[in-house]
Amino acid sequence: MHMYETALAKKRPSDQAVGLRKMKQHRPVKVIAVTGGKGGVGKTNVAVNLSLSLAATGNDVMLLDADFGLANVDVQLGLSPEYDLSHLVSGERNLEEIIIDGPGGIKIIPASSGISRMADLTQRERAGIIHAFSELSCDVDYLIVDTSAGISDSVVSFCKASHEVLVVVCDEPASITDAYALIKVMNREHGVDHFHVLANMVYSNRQGTELYNKLSLAANHFLDASLSFLGIIPQDERLRQAVQKQRAVVASYPSSPSATAFRKVAGHVENWPGAQKAGGQLEFFVERLINYENELGGLES
Repeated sequence: MHMYETALAKKRPSDQAVGLRKMKQHRPVKVIAVTGGKGGVGKTNVAVNLSLSLAATGNDVMLLDADFGLANVDVQLGLSPEYDLSHLVSGERNLEEIIIDGPGGIKIIPASSGISRMADLTQRERAGIIHAFSELSCDVDYLIVDTSAGISDSVVSFCKASHEVLVVVCDEPASITDAYALIKVMNREHGVDHFHVLANMVYSNRQGTELYNKLSLAANHFLDASLSFLGIIPQDERLRQAVQKQRAVVASYPSSPSATAFRKVAGHVENWPGAQKAGGQLEFFVERLINYENELGGLES
């Protein structure tokens, strides 16, 4: 048995509750899963620039790189974290010890890169990462979760537990197909009934609206789910240049069309219904993650 699994095996259900009660999170937090089904749609770029845009208006923002085996957030921002989630899984470090400071005052929980085993964590190891949140002591207003591509158990668990699910699409048939597949699974199998759609790398508002309409019509016809259009991020040479420099476009080129669009999206996000209602505290997010991992454990046993 892996060292971290041994430690987790000693943790009783009552210990989970004690950990949740000990959480020092006092402010309501909005948890947003940024996903897309297909890889290559610019999901991490969206997560990074949305995080910085929210932080720029005075919010405390934490960004979780939940692509456990192929870290992208630190690469996108030119960061070289000493520790990452692999050190958490191994038991070498706790969650607060791997959190790093990012640009614009955001906090980042880095994933590991090039460690194949991290892409195929056991259910118990995933649960260990989730349990680590119960010991997080810092206050945040937004937790942005950059999920991996596809519809893996980790993607499902984070989307199911988050307050909001932001689906990134671009003008490729595979992007629309995979985004719909993700929405279908989350709706039919896990009861998620609302999704926000962001059209990325489009040339016009009309093109973005057409992408949204394709998804929305299918969802309205075949699923018990509602979709809302969050807007577009335009094709922008400045965005490409920022990516090459390993920086966020909202920081490097704040007057560019894409940076302006990200700030507009962040404004919409801040106008979403607040997390002050029941379930707004971080411990409720953790509890939902734990419940789903326990469901998986029951299916696997």
